[in-house]
Amino acid sequence: MIAFLKGEVAGIHEDRIVLDVNNVGYNIFMPLSSVNMIQGLSEEIRVYTYLSVREDAMLLYGFLTADDLEFFKKLIQVNGIGPKVALNVMSAMSTDDLRFAILSSDVKTISKCPGIGAKTAQRIILDLKDKIDAQDAFEQKLQHVQGTEQDITGIRQEAMEALCALGYSSTDAMRACRNVQITDEDDVESVLKAALKLMI
Repeated sequence: MIAFLKGEVAGIHEDRIVLDVNNVGYNIFMPLSSVNMIQGLSEEIRVYTYLSVREDAMLLYGFLTADDLEFFKKLIQVNGIGPKVALNVMSAMSTDDLRFAILSSDVKTISKCPGIGAKTAQRIILDLKDKIDAQDAFEQKLQHVQGTEQDITGIRQEAMEALCALGYSSTDAMRACRNVQITDEDDVESVLKAALKLMI
């Protein structure tokens, strides 16, 4: 129904954003990795969306790349995987890592995702292994590794995880790391120090 939405970020939350599209605010649930890539309020972005229609609600799920959206659609076709569980999986692992885990039948890695046990991980592998092209997976990975934005996101993610390990809530950690301006010269340690200064 809605292929994508383009507008300004009006709100950032742990599991969703509010996107202002022509003065209409859309609640869009997103993986944590996608939320972390958003630089801040008023940033103009394009979000590729999936509309989930239930008896009691209509929910929008969004992704910053069409590739992530397509993988999400594959995940929710697996028996027992709904949109929320699929979002948890994609918050815990990047699409690239998920592809390689499925191709290598890595049950242990996939079962570490929230809401996924060994049996569900096996089902994901069984259902999706034939739907993933190994060459395409390598090409996608190569493109992402070459992207500077991906590197910055990885640094921000690691710094956030370090803050959580120090006892800060994920919401506070995410907010502090997002407010740190990261350059190509920064590493996890420098971002962590800057984020800690903002939290004190």
